[in-house]
Amino acid sequence: MDNQTIYALSTVFGKSGVAVIRVSGTGALKIISAMTDLNPAAVKPRYAHFIKLRHSVSKELLDKCLLLYFKAPHSFTGEDVIELHTHGSRAVIAAVMDSLAQIDGYRLAEPGEFSKRAFYNGKMDLTEAEGLADLIDAETAEQQKYAVRQMDGGLKDLYEGWRETLVGILAHLEAYIDFPDEDIPQDIVSGMQNTVFKLIEDIKKHLRDDTVGERLREGFRVAIIGAPNAGKSSLLNQIARREAVIVSDIAGTTRDAIDIHLDLGGYPVMFTDTAGLRETAEEIERKGIAVAHDKARQADLVIYLFDASKDSAQDIEKYKKEFAAKLLVVANKRDKLSSEQIAGLQKSGCLVISAKQNLGTDKLLENIKEHISARFTSGSGLLISRRRYREALQNTVELLQNFGFDKEIELTAEDIRLAAREIGKITGRIEVDEILDKIFGSFCIGK
Repeated sequence: MDNQTIYALSTVFGKSGVAVIRVSGTGALKIISAMTDLNPAAVKPRYAHFIKLRHSVSKELLDKCLLLYFKAPHSFTGEDVIELHTHGSRAVIAAVMDSLAQIDGYRLAEPGEFSKRAFYNGKMDLTEAEGLADLIDAETAEQQKYAVRQMDGGLKDLYEGWRETLVGILAHLEAYIDFPDEDIPQDIVSGMQNTVFKLIEDIKKHLRDDTVGERLREGFRVAIIGAPNAGKSSLLNQIARREAVIVSDIAGTTRDAIDIHLDLGGYPVMFTDTAGLRETAEEIERKGIAVAHDKARQADLVIYLFDASKDSAQDIEKYKKEFAAKLLVVANKRDKLSSEQIAGLQKSGCLVISAKQNLGTDKLLENIKEHISARFTSGSGLLISRRRYREALQNTVELLQNFGFDKEIELTAEDIRLAAREIGKITGRIEVDEILDKIFGSFCIGK
């Protein structure tokens, strides 16, 4: 990290009532003498100053706006920070950015650089930074709830607690390494073994989350499968409230899987329309059917849809065996059925709808929401939100399972040291330079 002062627009570029332009670094206060009539010594931290903002070179009046000063280390980045709250016109923003570029020692911030500096200055760890990124990207209420929890340090406290436990064990082991003539008392050996065993069980329990955290970030997957002309595309259009896919009476119209992303009661859900399942010699359609099977296997919930006006759920036992608890059987074309037929289907466990007439689709969506909320919820505890956390924790468990006093004590200590290092990689305590650019590069400029 260099010591240059960085600046960036922190709000969306375009027409708006207010735009926020952020400056951070040791030279942040230069802006006061370069672009305002204020006395730098008179500027109060955390106080809104109403100013005339001038160009740093031409001294032309650019805007009348608010200036706020956050004195290090009590700022988002831990450095001196100046925020300009200007009017949000393109012309004003462009002029202010041009003016900042003329100030010596200033440069435009890279994506996520403000947050990266906050990390380097100890204002947040990597889990909090990634929680912040998730909050910025959140599109549903459940995503927002969990991102706030992670940004507030929930995962950091859990992982740092585990790491501190390992560091404590390591300190005991290294003490005995330094004094090899001393035998380790049996009660201390037993205490270490019990602590490591409990830690392994805690991490395993944390890992048994059915990838809930990743699902909350990426979206829960619902695949709609069934025979050709069962009404899958019509159902997806009703769910999406628009003509998202082509509907035709010609069998095999849908050749590829089509994804639609929706907010369903606060949960991010990706519905997938798939090719009709049937035996066919047509090569492209066969590939589409293979994709349909793959999508169903990867899905969190599978809707098996059939045309109840002419077909029965003939393949239901096969799919029940393959997809078990994640299968929901839906009978379509309710508008063509008698009340007795509807009652019989409902008694057998089918949800009866008419995709074309939009009958029963609201109940279907409510059923899907209940299924998701029963298995996945932001209230289910601290969740693993990224694959790299999961991989590091799996490595930690493997290393701790090698722990024991049936070998040289130096090797025993090395198992603990490596396990603590794996957890440290999650929070950013150690060996994270290779992933920092990837993490913070996903942020927007100005954050």
